[in-house]
Amino acid sequence: MGALEKEFFNSAFVSYFLASCFNIGHLIWLKEKLGRWAIALTVIGFVVNTLALTSRTLQAGRIPFANMYEFGMAFVWGLIFFYLYIAYRYKNYSLGAFVLPVAFVLTGIFSSFYQEVRPLMPALKSNWLLIHVITAVIAYGALAISFALAVMYLWRQRMEEAGEQGAVINLLPSLAMLDALVNRCIHFAVPFLTLLIVTGAVWAEYAWGSYWRWDPKETWSLITWLIYAMYLHGRVALGWRGKKAMSWAVIGFITVLFTFIGVNVLLPGLHSYAL
Repeated sequence: MGALEKEFFNSAFVSYFLASCFNIGHLIWLKEKLGRWAIALTVIGFVVNTLALTSRTLQAGRIPFANMYEFGMAFVWGLIFFYLYIAYRYKNYSLGAFVLPVAFVLTGIFSSFYQEVRPLMPALKSNWLLIHVITAVIAYGALAISFALAVMYLWRQRMEEAGEQGAVINLLPSLAMLDALVNRCIHFAVPFLTLLIVTGAVWAEYAWGSYWRWDPKETWSLITWLIYAMYLHGRVALGWRGKKAMSWAVIGFITVLFTFIGVNVLLPGLHSYAL
């Protein structure tokens, strides 16, 4: 079963890589067939990603959340789920050229942390941890989409400033729509990001007898939350729009990645088991 689950996730990696190539090719050559192949490969990747999660769940007898590999499968699944929803909702799949490269890179990174199913450590046997991980999947998935949309915004803005016109720029959503979508994604994600910290603190008290210890993971989670709180404050109170707001969205997601991956690898702490 373990080998099968790993093959599913590796297949998702291949599907996301090919979907990235077809999405980018669609933007370059404007061939409708490339766009259709990109969507088909994305859906295939999503299906086998789902099968990998299902297989891991059946093998472990629990929801997969005990280490970075397991959470990574769920993180990428959430990212693709949000992408497919937004693409279908707005009938524009050009976002795939920015989302799928993120998905296949993350899938490759998480695959490198593969480990066989192990019995849960006592500290992980808590429903609070399960809620904590679910809120993380939702928050991080939405923030990954906000990052891709922000990069798309900055790219389109640069083309407009350079006076470029043509089918490529017309294929992309307008700057106003991209700005609004980034804002909606972040507004949707921040409550879950808040719950992520709160449920993590409750679980920490259960596991270690303290709500907060300034562990590197806790500290960087707070930093990430503060960056997005600053974004929301800037939008409402300071009137941030366009490039400044998009830059904060990009910085915020880079902080998300460091909080989840960089801290686990580079900064030892109470969350070191997550490797």
